[in-house]
Amino acid sequence: MSNKFNKLLPDIVEAISKNYEAEEIFFTKPGFAFPSRDTIITFLNGVRRLFFPGYFGKESPAGANPSYYVGQNLIELEHQLSKEIYAALAYNSEVTQCNQSIQQQTDDICLHFFRTLPTIQQLLLKDVQAALDGDPAAHSKEEIIFSYPGLNAVFVYRIAHELYLAGVPFIPRIMTEYAHSRTGIDINAGATIGEYFFMDHGTGIVIGETTVIGNNVKIYQGVTLGALSTRMGQQLSGVKRHPTIEDNVTIYSNASILGGNTVIGSGSIIGGSAFVIESVPANTKVIVKNPELSFKTPKKEEELFSWDI
Repeated sequence: MSNKFNKLLPDIVEAISKNYEAEEIFFTKPGFAFPSRDTIITFLNGVRRLFFPGYFGKESPAGANPSYYVGQNLIELEHQLSKEIYAALAYNSEVTQCNQSIQQQTDDICLHFFRTLPTIQQLLLKDVQAALDGDPAAHSKEEIIFSYPGLNAVFVYRIAHELYLAGVPFIPRIMTEYAHSRTGIDINAGATIGEYFFMDHGTGIVIGETTVIGNNVKIYQGVTLGALSTRMGQQLSGVKRHPTIEDNVTIYSNASILGGNTVIGSGSIIGGSAFVIESVPANTKVIVKNPELSFKTPKKEEELFSWDI
């Protein structure tokens, strides 16, 4: 440790300690615990192994009693999730000790969530089929399950969405931001997405909180389903500010569809790089005309590396 740093250290310590007085710093709620991000990620991985046994771990019900395999996994998953839901609810309610009403709320949420797992699994199997049907480069369902980032992002979304609907704080966002960091796909847990959904390539897709997507929708990389403006901040909370995409719509790469009143009618096709802020009737093609291309030819060989563009 250098002498210069030793001299500066007390000032840095004092400044950072002073910052701890801000409301946003966790020391303002001593005794509270946030949900564990690591446990939530472990939970997601456990559900994924349950849904697709043998793909993401050595565990497999093959040759054994599937009911025992499923039951044992569900018991462990319920233990993980209930602890984190309780922590999230307690933090929001500012209860520092075990509270019976929060425990009952936790139990009710967990019970409802685990009842939905078979339905979520069936939706994901339809998403796998959509990827196979929609991507000529896909060689098998196994390849899609094992390696497609789009399916992984949708998997996390469908789990997080159920917890979002149940009013669980923190955890849905932790889940979807984890998927965002792993896949480059940002799907808010509040979005509503129908069955047979496929994101081709996926990278850079953004789907906002109040987006509604119907069945059999295909989206390419770089698509944004967003809000027209968020300048009003928290005043827009709970307001529909993202578009509605009806059934059988295809949206090509880098298109932006914005606004809570914007509806893309069933069977429509939105071309690449389109910027859409008003509704589109059913069975409509929205195409951006190619911009005029301009070519510059250098007069002399020495000008090849000195263009002003």
